[in-house]
Amino acid sequence: MKVYRPEWQCTFNVNEGVEEAASWKERIAWSIRALANRLDGGGRTIQIDCDVTPRVSQEDVDICLGKGFEVTHSLLTQLAHQAACEDVLRDAKAELYEENPQY
Repeated sequence: MKVYRPEWQCTFNVNEGVEEAASWKERIAWSIRALANRLDGGGRTIQIDCDVTPRVSQEDVDICLGKGFEVTHSLLTQLAHQAACEDVLRDAKAELYEENPQY
């Protein structure tokens, strides 16, 4: 009896800037991206390299990336909410945050 074993591989890299070993073309491309970020007013450019074997469609990759950014948005929203609550608490009950409380 033949045993079938599925094999797959997925590499996923995200870069926010030029790597030290980058070619001159990559360095120029990242310089242009940085300029575009400044012109756009503080955006953030990332480069995503994704290699999946066996091949999946570009549409499936895009859907996965979109869902990942939705999760990221949800997590950042939760962190912002927590920070806002802590700011209110620090203002309303500053004595709780004192380093050396006076008892």
